[in-house]
Amino acid sequence: MTKRLKDILSDMSCRIIGDAEKVAVSSIVYDSREVKAGTFFVCIRGATRDAHHYIPEVIKSGAKAILIQGDQDVFEESSIIAFSVTNDVVFVICDNTRLALAKISEAYYDYPARSLQLLGVTGTKGKTTTTFMLHEILSVSDPKVGLVGTVFDIIDGERIKASRTTPEANDLQSFFRQMADSGARSCVIEVSSLGLVYERVADCRFFAGAFTNLFHDHISSIEHKDMDDYLNAKLRLFDRSEHAVINMDTEVSNSVIDRASASSRVWTYGLKEGADCIASDIRSKRKRGVSGTQFHIKSPWYEGEVFLSLPGQFNIYNALCAISMAGLMGVPFEQVKQGLLNVSVPGRMQAVPNDLDLSIYVDYAHNAGSLETVLKMLREYAKGRVIAVFGCGGNRSKTRRSEMGEVSGRYSDMTVVTSDNPRDETPESIIRDILEGINTTEGQYIVEEDRTRAIRAAIRMAGPDDVVLIAGKGHEDYQIFGNTTIHFDDVEVARAELLELERDRK
Repeated sequence: MTKRLKDILSDMSCRIIGDAEKVAVSSIVYDSREVKAGTFFVCIRGATRDAHHYIPEVIKSGAKAILIQGDQDVFEESSIIAFSVTNDVVFVICDNTRLALAKISEAYYDYPARSLQLLGVTGTKGKTTTTFMLHEILSVSDPKVGLVGTVFDIIDGERIKASRTTPEANDLQSFFRQMADSGARSCVIEVSSLGLVYERVADCRFFAGAFTNLFHDHISSIEHKDMDDYLNAKLRLFDRSEHAVINMDTEVSNSVIDRASASSRVWTYGLKEGADCIASDIRSKRKRGVSGTQFHIKSPWYEGEVFLSLPGQFNIYNALCAISMAGLMGVPFEQVKQGLLNVSVPGRMQAVPNDLDLSIYVDYAHNAGSLETVLKMLREYAKGRVIAVFGCGGNRSKTRRSEMGEVSGRYSDMTVVTSDNPRDETPESIIRDILEGINTTEGQYIVEEDRTRAIRAAIRMAGPDDVVLIAGKGHEDYQIFGNTTIHFDDVEVARAELLELERDRK
């Protein structure tokens, strides 16, 4: 699609150098590698790169308009004017190019979010599972409902591999446009803390925003400086939400409720008395061959029995969140129950089927809080040992490594320490950090740097009464070593090993 630059900038507070009237924009991008003739290029300052340095390059590639930040020091204004005149390029100067990217993107795509009921979920844990639950519930009556999140995005029923939890604003608005054009009435979105800080959902108005929980994670030089900064980033969701759905059973619930009540109608959920949406009479159960949880729900919208096709108390919290949001939307109770019966989430307590009667699970747990929650739950199910396989990502918080090591040492009978995504660090140095935590416990462990061999070792040491947890990567199908990304899928590796064992034992 093509749109006049002048029309895209009509609601923007900015300075324009050049003739915006005559420029036709055919795309908006922030990646210099995607620039082509007619592109409106947005200069974003990232953690390691500043796109202002690519201005000469994108002009050569055909950019007709360039958005720059007013405090940039790459070029003097005289140089900008010279660039504009010499190359017939319009420069747009604003205070914040990230915020401006959101505004020009929604204008370029004709404000598609205004045609959708947006439902956002934020929190350290549970975002993906909760959004999958809500999407499954809504899909019963609206098969075109959209989903934006960590595992994949869903547009008009088609699954598209996701590049990040909350896409950059221009990608997000493009998704909204496609959803609206397909006839979707609503979209469920995972809203990350960085997505909020980087203004990816700026100007989006949510019918309901939800807060699941807060755990120590994403604290680093390139993410959040401390827990207060992390929490405040997540709370930005409620500045743009009509309703706020909040987990009442967290240590920060009072702070979250106080902040949310300033701009949103607050609803709470939990397992303790006083929550608006509460679960009771919780029990493990199998239904249609699926291990899950049965519980009684009482809320302003529904009351009755619900079966959830996912095990664990933490998934009850996720379900309560999804149920509350569905209730606010007026979804019938039978539709809610059907959605929760059918839901499954790739890489979230995903069972790996086999004929050996072995309990093997793949889960995305990649911080201490998530790992502790999953291991405690598996401890309740395991008649024998709990065996955990995990590593930690490079170029990420080092504190996370020892914390996860300590948790695994405490709640696993055996830990197989391995690699995750080492990135620019050596696997050996990351493993040393993990072992510092394990060695504060009496937990047993072995080290196998190669993740394939680590998964094989864990499965081969397991018996019918044991449970194996392969943690940290979940739905991911890659592994990153320096600048190289290779295909790697925990589920595929586990299935291959189980098939080999099945052949060996025949």
